[in-house]
Amino acid sequence: MKYIGLIAILLIAAALAGAGCLGEERPPATPLPTTATPEPTTIATPVPTSDIDPVQTLPSAQQIYLDLAKDRVYSDITLTYNGGGGEMFTNSIEMRVTRSDGQVIDQFMNNGAKPKRGDTLVIKGTRGSDRCEVYVTSAGIRYKVIDETLELGGFYGY
Repeated sequence: MKYIGLIAILLIAAALAGAGCLGEERPPATPLPTTATPEPTTIATPVPTSDIDPVQTLPSAQQIYLDLAKDRVYSDITLTYNGGGGEMFTNSIEMRVTRSDGQVIDQFMNNGAKPKRGDTLVIKGTRGSDRCEVYVTSAGIRYKVIDETLELGGFYGY
């Protein structure tokens, strides 16, 4: 009987020792060092109103013809007024050029006076891509009629 009690104690001790080895060993929870990573910030820049103005079509009775070209040699941007059925309604023509170097040039044809057939407006462009916007004031209402990116050597007829 002595041996049965001793065997029972050894079996229980072996079972307890084996129970700890059979399970998954988990390391004690230690806090990991964290480094603060800055969140990327987006800075809102104001958008000029000319960027969001859509191109508009003049009413059919007020249609005029404009030619826009960029000189291949000198990079000059030339706007020519060719009149049209809406010639009598046209009050002024304005051209805004945003050059590829960031400079913005805004000029009126005929110094803001009523344009005449054959009038031209020339603004010095760059060798890169220049954005050209043309505004026509017709019957007292200002219309954005052209918004183009001009490359060298192109001809843009309107």
